[in-house]
Amino acid sequence: MSSDSSQRVFQLKLDPLTGNSEWVVIEDNDELQETSNEPLLATTSYLDMLNDSYRNKAFRLAIEKTVTKPCHVLDIGAGTGLLSMMAARAMGLNGKVTACEAYLPMAKLMRKVLHRNGMTKNINLINKRSDELEVGIDIPSRADVLVSEILDSELLGEGLIPTLQHAHDKLLVENPLTVPYRAVTYGQLVESSYLWKLHDLSGNEAEGSDSIHLVPTGLDTIIDVKSRQYPMHCDAIRKEIKLLSEPFKIFEFDFWKRPDSHGETEVQIKAIGDGNIHAVVSWWILQLDREGTVFYSTAPRWINSTANVGDRNWCDHWKQCVWLLPGKGMPVSKEEEVLLRATHTETSVSYNLNVQVPQTDRRQHDHRIGDLQLLLSPERIAAYGDSEWQLSTLAAVRNALQGKVNPLCVVADDSIFLTLLAANLSKTSHVIALFPGLRGKGAQYVRTVSKANGFSTDHVEVPEQRKACLTMYDTHGKKIDLLIGEPYYYGNEGMLPWQNLRFWKERTLLDPVLSENALVMPCKGILKACAMSLPDLWRSRRCLGELEGFEHSIVNTTLGACGELPALKEGPYLPFSIWQCGEIKELSETFTILEFDCSKPISSCYGKAQVQFNEHGICHGFVLWMDWVMDPENSIVASTGPDQRYWKQGVKLLAKPIAVGIHGSQSTSEFGSAVMEAFFDPSNSELIIKHIFS
Repeated sequence: MSSDSSQRVFQLKLDPLTGNSEWVVIEDNDELQETSNEPLLATTSYLDMLNDSYRNKAFRLAIEKTVTKPCHVLDIGAGTGLLSMMAARAMGLNGKVTACEAYLPMAKLMRKVLHRNGMTKNINLINKRSDELEVGIDIPSRADVLVSEILDSELLGEGLIPTLQHAHDKLLVENPLTVPYRAVTYGQLVESSYLWKLHDLSGNEAEGSDSIHLVPTGLDTIIDVKSRQYPMHCDAIRKEIKLLSEPFKIFEFDFWKRPDSHGETEVQIKAIGDGNIHAVVSWWILQLDREGTVFYSTAPRWINSTANVGDRNWCDHWKQCVWLLPGKGMPVSKEEEVLLRATHTETSVSYNLNVQVPQTDRRQHDHRIGDLQLLLSPERIAAYGDSEWQLSTLAAVRNALQGKVNPLCVVADDSIFLTLLAANLSKTSHVIALFPGLRGKGAQYVRTVSKANGFSTDHVEVPEQRKACLTMYDTHGKKIDLLIGEPYYYGNEGMLPWQNLRFWKERTLLDPVLSENALVMPCKGILKACAMSLPDLWRSRRCLGELEGFEHSIVNTTLGACGELPALKEGPYLPFSIWQCGEIKELSETFTILEFDCSKPISSCYGKAQVQFNEHGICHGFVLWMDWVMDPENSIVASTGPDQRYWKQGVKLLAKPIAVGIHGSQSTSEFGSAVMEAFFDPSNSELIIKHIFS
């Protein structure tokens, strides 16, 4: 095995409590930085993918059918080297395999896997992008066979097309053999109020008593989602979906020939029922061998297909995708013909349906919006459109401003809603919105929308430069009377819920300019938890042993697997929307682990709780989330728990599943309770949780 000479690469690391980023060095040296490199891979989808036994078996069968004699095999995006080792074994270790893996931490891990399996002499690992390889320099000759798995849920998002183009142009023989052989994308038209709420804020937002509209009439697309396909486990919303068409074929991509960068197709679709088309649900099917005997499908479970046959477990690395139609969707009647036009670029697929959205709905004013548009995540748009959340937040801000004369109000996060509320509810206030993520975009939005709502933002200020903290100069010599946040930080939606304690950190930095009686909202953050049965999620994150005959246990610690990890090694906290995690069951009441008092400067926190189980079942871990108390009376609480589908929770999986039973009536083989201890370190935002079952 050969590799590039010792090198170093840089990776951007975010400090969740400050929002600041720094470059960290990754050394190409197996003896250096072992522990510091592990977190880089512990929360990725590599482990989930390797635990997909359906996928592993399909690739093994196809490689054994395709690689039948000594030849040169190229593996692009080799990961741990599983496909490379399959190819080497299929040739009886007589051919040659070139494995290309560009991500240095993964290339370092692959070296260990190859060494453990005695494959270092049979596989040439190159730590480069495939489009950086040159025949005669990096590899001795063009490859006869390509094996690769550069696929995401959309199929094209990881650069499949440009990678194949370069490989066919520069790295492969003419008419090569490939695994996979072909991929076909499919779609289905659906109606779903849940999917509609993910993008149509104009249609969904509540009308509060003060008539604050985040999307005023005439500015219907000033807040929108990016036009793209969104990965989602659609089986989780099957009961909320009405199918409006049969499945239809969209695109076909052949791996064995050079693909085109762009493509278009039109599909005539007959509606099978009356309804509103809110989305196109799509998936893909891989034909892995040339003969068409080995398949892998990402179709939802309601699709009956020969490609879906087999013991396929829930996995998170490949999902279905949803394309959200604009506005209220497109009405159709049963038997009506709908023309779908699909277009693909090198990295994405988009759709357009033939019936125009009514002119009274949306898109007609786009020319007035231009650069003012804010593109938010679907979950953020749905949260802003939630009437209960809007009205409770409105009440909290109104109560906070009551009795205050000429207050200085600072919005510490990226909440456009709180900024508009503060400006509208107190005409004598001065509002400073920090908008650390939205910056100038947020300022433009607030100016435009406030005018459409009929009030002035002359008393609203957004600092031109991002500031770590404000001084008395920045506040024009006045101390802050009200410091507020949801908290929400633009671009950080995928983080662990307690990392929004960034608000507490920023409140601490602002302490010198807070007035003596300043009100901080939220007043308190509460870390909540619940013991849960999560068999699908745990199975996807469990320790690896042999995969199709190749030893992989050496990767368990680095990939953050559940199981018998070395002493002092803990599995990672994982951010997940629990309702998207397959089979789930609550086994205990919700309990409090820690409380964070935002009225005081940030400090270390310790908490201890005893939880009693109220269901029989297998406990796979604890789900954690934040409840934000928005008022001093503790009457208004914004929860981000498992029953709130627009937020991610944190998951701490157990090393081994534990049988639990109802406290006081559990069997001798079951535990009835557990004690949890937690410690929060504000210096590094680290949360340490220990548990003991009893």
